[in-house]
Amino acid sequence: MRVHVGCEFVQWVPIPTHAVMQVEPRPDGDFRVTEAEWDDETAATSHTYHDVYGNLCRRLTLPAGESTIRFDAFVEVSPDVDEFDPTAGVVPSSELPDDVLAFTLPSRFCPSDEMGSVARNLFSSYSPGYGQVQAVCDWVHDNLTFGYGSSGPTTTAANVYDARRGVCRDFAHLAITFCRALNVPTRYAFGYLPDIGVPPPGDPMDFCAWMEVYLGGRWFTFDPRNNRPRAGRVLIGRGRDALDVAMVTSFGLADLNSMVVWAEEAPEDEAALPVRLWRKLHS
Repeated sequence: MRVHVGCEFVQWVPIPTHAVMQVEPRPDGDFRVTEAEWDDETAATSHTYHDVYGNLCRRLTLPAGESTIRFDAFVEVSPDVDEFDPTAGVVPSSELPDDVLAFTLPSRFCPSDEMGSVARNLFSSYSPGYGQVQAVCDWVHDNLTFGYGSSGPTTTAANVYDARRGVCRDFAHLAITFCRALNVPTRYAFGYLPDIGVPPPGDPMDFCAWMEVYLGGRWFTFDPRNNRPRAGRVLIGRGRDALDVAMVTSFGLADLNSMVVWAEEAPEDEAALPVRLWRKLHS
């Protein structure tokens, strides 16, 4: 399938302000980017690099005043839903690859050391492995209420557990925290998620956060917010938590006036259109 993904940020800064953006599909994702394009100003004044997690980051300086940044891409994705394997077991810590160990540790938004007793009380009756991780996702999905504005940029998983409310990143943070407390390597992931095979939720499109869990010697996708296998994910970034994969990091005061995100399957009669022409038809 071919999907159209992208975003537009309208920001205001009092003086020229340097920033880093992470909104482009990750180069090693399980999909193929067939076309990608930034607005002319951003394309001419920015450059990219890869961070320590392999995420594609874009550096630029926002001009003083209001500016609009837009990114568009067409991506070929598999029509299959996320892979799952109920027989996948936990890998003993002594056998974990070196680069996986970091995802067993607490991080800023996922204080697994603080919440170890909670995790054990809730999930120690489940056999370690895929089923236990699914039980974590079921609990988070069933016990948290989704709501925009119910958390802030400094909200941790412990705060979310107490409030029982949050957005998709909070669902992911709490599930990650529980899994790490159970010694299961888990990393934060976010990207674009079109509504393929499911009814649209009715809310405006947004970025989506989920998690990847290391079981049976490989990484599996789990989504505590939606809590069902989905098709069409376009991964942007991975890290310990949302701190490592912020959409925009500004080195100075920056007000976000508006943000629009799109992720949708391209109609068959428009699937071959270049980004610029597609944008003109739908503007």
